[in-house]
Amino acid sequence: MDNTLVRLPVYSKLAQIVIGVVAFFYVLYIGQDIIIPLVFATIIAILLNPLVNLLCRKKINRVLAIFIALFIGIIVIAGVGYFIGSQMTMFSESFPQFKEKFIKFSSNAESWISHTFNISKTKIDSWLTRTRGEGMNNSTAVITETLGTITGVLVTVFLLPVYIFMILFYKPLLLDFISQLFKKDQHAVVAEVLLETKTLIQSYLVGLLFEAVLVATLNAVGLLIIGIDYAILLGVIGALLNIIPYIGGVIAIALPMLIAFATKTPVDALWVLVVYLIVQFIDNNFFVPKIVASKVKINALVSIIVVLIGNVLWGIPGMFLSIPITAILKVIFDRIEPLKPFGFLLGDNQPDLGKTIFTYKKPRKKK
Repeated sequence: MDNTLVRLPVYSKLAQIVIGVVAFFYVLYIGQDIIIPLVFATIIAILLNPLVNLLCRKKINRVLAIFIALFIGIIVIAGVGYFIGSQMTMFSESFPQFKEKFIKFSSNAESWISHTFNISKTKIDSWLTRTRGEGMNNSTAVITETLGTITGVLVTVFLLPVYIFMILFYKPLLLDFISQLFKKDQHAVVAEVLLETKTLIQSYLVGLLFEAVLVATLNAVGLLIIGIDYAILLGVIGALLNIIPYIGGVIAIALPMLIAFATKTPVDALWVLVVYLIVQFIDNNFFVPKIVASKVKINALVSIIVVLIGNVLWGIPGMFLSIPITAILKVIFDRIEPLKPFGFLLGDNQPDLGKTIFTYKKPRKKK
């Protein structure tokens, strides 16, 4: 048998890499209905695993321990959902008031545009009528898509507890399966990667939750001081959006500003902007470095890119999952010698400014 290694040209290797990456992301996209619940279930199972182990050490049957941990998790999530739902119900009762003020604001804006830019109100009204008509024509598609999304969320909600229970119950089987994929001399590295991944997910998500509570409190207190309606709800929504790096913070600021602009005065909207900028400054310079960034060291450029990729692939769930998944990939890359440069690229260990990275000698000129 000829054991001679086949050396492929660079363009052939590059083509294989590109095809592999495209195929990988295509599988992630078409399989999102299956993959997203499994990823969420795996993360939640890792969070609940210490509680299950604690209950097992208390001589409680493993199946019963999993049920107890799962029940506690469901109670906590249901409590948060009930709080947000009750606030949303109160918020929806004021929709007629908001609608009336938005109509008044639109009328004033129309008059200002007509006077400032010398555009007749007839043209503005015709454009608004045409825009509303196009919106009505697209409403069926929007409603269908929304119903599909709600159905998908409900299916995921009912599947998550099943997945979580199965992952926790079959944890020994899954670990044994992973061990059989590698040779025994590689088990130490694999065990180190698994342990660091588990620790990373647990510490990162707990830190993220703690940060969200602090940000929600600061948001709500600031909005209450200004006198914005539904300050607690807006503060919680702002903290949840803030979990999405960079992009979520912009949306979190825009929402209360719009509500303040519609229900109060433009000055109040500016005060909301000031409050949220102060909260963002405190969060980015104190909370994130001490609570979150110490757990997941991903540089800002990669964070923005993976969040956008996550949004394209999986929508809002992808934006939330992008950073933890990237952090896990970094742990794996850092432990595999050929992939260490990619782990370095994902991290935030910036080389010293002025460091000579490439050393080369200029070719001598021929006489």
